[in-house]
Amino acid sequence: MHIVFLKFSANKSQASQFMDAHKAWIQRGFDEGVSLLAGSLEPGLGGGILAHDTSLADLQSRVNEDPFVVENVVKAAIFELDPARADERLQFMVS
Repeated sequence: MHIVFLKFSANKSQASQFMDAHKAWIQRGFDEGVSLLAGSLEPGLGGGILAHDTSLADLQSRVNEDPFVVENVVKAAIFELDPARADERLQFMVS
């Protein structure tokens, strides 16, 4: 499992210009079964994604295709998490 942080960077002011393409990229992650959760980093810092069932290399490639990353609207940081415990509702996430 991976946690992706997409923190606003130099071209934050151009976010609205690429928002539709960014939203389509996010939807693709859900459609392809990689993304479990996506949302905003508050207060107004960017966004985050919880991803699973993918390798770090494949996820890095996917993240590099995000229009916000391509256009330097955000800088991406990916962290791998190896869950050891979870609430019963999230047991599928424990390796």
